[in-house]
Amino acid sequence: MAKQIEGVYERVLVCAKEEFLKSGYKDASMRTIAVAARTTTGSIYTRFGDKEGLFSALVEPVVQEMLKTFCRTQELFHALDRQTKIDTMPEYSSKSMGQLLDYMYARFDEFRLLLDSSYGTKYHHFIDEMVRIEVESTYRYMEVIGCENVKRGIVTEEFLHIITTAYFEGVFEVVRHNMQYEEAKKYIHMLRDYHMAGFGTIFSPPNT
Repeated sequence: MAKQIEGVYERVLVCAKEEFLKSGYKDASMRTIAVAARTTTGSIYTRFGDKEGLFSALVEPVVQEMLKTFCRTQELFHALDRQTKIDTMPEYSSKSMGQLLDYMYARFDEFRLLLDSSYGTKYHHFIDEMVRIEVESTYRYMEVIGCENVKRGIVTEEFLHIITTAYFEGVFEVVRHNMQYEEAKKYIHMLRDYHMAGFGTIFSPPNT
């Protein structure tokens, strides 16, 4: 069977990545991918179902691993006691962003696909899921520490969604701008400081 021919699957993925990065998902040509991979479009459809299935084979493992790690980080933080949360939140946030940065640069092409080439696929809004998780986690934190602005309804989940979206969009700009790792690391550090300063003016727990 065609799917058992050694090396075809791997060649298709390599060539598909190049074509998607060059042309974007919507304009990518399955025929171009097939020719470059020395196979047929039929064999690609047999293996991947359709063009989005092929795109998914490239990015789905990365998305799932990133979300799994991100959720695990949140779970570990919420397992801490109240005072430890307050004392370590900035450090924990910085560590989490550092881990995300390292992961992005270890899978840089896949993140380029997600950010620059995914229009027309279910992955076009992949950042939304990270925002949803972060908003839920942050709101839990605010309730635990007794944030008055949350109690009074001044800070809402809708507001958290707005500022969290802005933050994550900023984080992923390092990929969109094709920054070198060291430059990106500096950028993320500055962005985190900027975000945490703003965070503190609105969300800091009341003095007791």
